[in-house]
Amino acid sequence: KVSFALFDTGETVLGALVFSTAFPLFITRHVDTKLYSLLYGLALLCSFFLALYLGKLADRLALRKGMFGIFGTLTALLCASIGVFYGFPQLTLILFLLMAISHQQAFVFYNSMLLGFESRGITSGMGVAFGYVGSAIALLFLAERLKGAELYIVVATLFFMLALPSFTFLENPPQTSEVRIRELLKERRFILLMVSILMVTEVANTLIAMMGVYLREVYSFELAQVYKVIGISALGGVVGGITWGYLIDRFGPKRIFPAGFFLWSGFLVSLPFVPRELVLIVGFLAGISLSHLWTSSRVLLLETFPQGQASVRLSFLSLSERIASTAGLSLWALLLLITGDDFRLSASALSIFPLMGYLIFRKALK
Repeated sequence: KVSFALFDTGETVLGALVFSTAFPLFITRHVDTKLYSLLYGLALLCSFFLALYLGKLADRLALRKGMFGIFGTLTALLCASIGVFYGFPQLTLILFLLMAISHQQAFVFYNSMLLGFESRGITSGMGVAFGYVGSAIALLFLAERLKGAELYIVVATLFFMLALPSFTFLENPPQTSEVRIRELLKERRFILLMVSILMVTEVANTLIAMMGVYLREVYSFELAQVYKVIGISALGGVVGGITWGYLIDRFGPKRIFPAGFFLWSGFLVSLPFVPRELVLIVGFLAGISLSHLWTSSRVLLLETFPQGQASVRLSFLSLSERIASTAGLSLWALLLLITGDDFRLSASALSIFPLMGYLIFRKALK
C-alpha cells in the first residue's frame, strides 16, 4: 500500500510544479498561448486513443505492470530532458507533449494496479492522502527554491525515486479479458456511470482552477491567505482520503460514491453564505469532497465491471477528467457572463450538476 501511495506523491509533485505552473509559464513566453493550449489538448486526445489500444493489449495479456513501469520511467526521462534542453524552447515543447502522453498512460496503468489489492478502498485513499502531502511539499518547500532547468531535473529525479517502489514491489494483476471497444460504447450502464462521474468531476476541477480567484474576488484575500486556504484544503484531502478509503472497504463503493453528489451540492449551495471567518473550515471541507471523488471513482469502476477490462475502462475515466476540465471552466465562464460576474451566485448555480449526476447514477445502476 505504501509503494502504491508513494507513486501518487511523486505524480502530484510533477503535476503541481511542472504541468500546472513551471512549464506553462515558461513556454508561453516563447510560443503563443493559443497554440500551446491547442497542442496540449491534441496531445491529451492522442493519449486517450493510445491508452485504449495499449489498455486492450494489457487487459488481454495481463501486461499492466510492465506498461506502468515503461511509461512511468519514460515520463521521468522526458521531464529531465526538458531541463537538459531548456535553452531550446521549441524542442522542450515537443518533449513536454510527449511527456504529457506518457504521463497519462502511466496513470491509467497505475490505477489498474489497484486490482492487485484486496482492500482497494484504503489503498486508493492512501494514494490520495499521500498525493495531497506531495502537493503540500511541492508548494511549501520546492516551488520557491527551484528555478529554470534545475526544476525539471530535480522533479524528474524525485518522481522516479517515489515511483520506483511501486515499479519494484507491486504485483502484476493477473486478470485478463478480451475487450471490444464498440461493444463497450454500446454498454448503457457504463456510459451513464461515466457521465455521472463527469458531472461531479467538472465541478471539482472548476473549484481547483478557480479557488484562488474566488477567494480574491469574494473575500479580497491576498496571496498568502489563498495559500493558507489551499493548505487547509490539502489537510482535508489527507484526512478524507484515509476516511473514505476505510468506508469504501467497509460498505462498498456503490454505497459510498453517491455521497459525493450531496457533498458537492451542499457545499456549493452554502458557499455563497460563508462568512470570512469560516473560510478555513470551508477549505477543509473542500479537501474532504475532493478526496472522496479521487478515492472512490477508480474503485467504483474496478468493482462494478469485469476486472479483466480494467485498463480500457480506466482510460475512459482519464478522458472524463480531461473533458471535465474544459467543460467545467466553460460553464463557469458562462455563469459569470449570465450573472454579471456574480461569483457567489455562479458558484451556487454549479450545484445543479452534482444533482443531475446523482439522477444519472441512479439510472446507471438500475
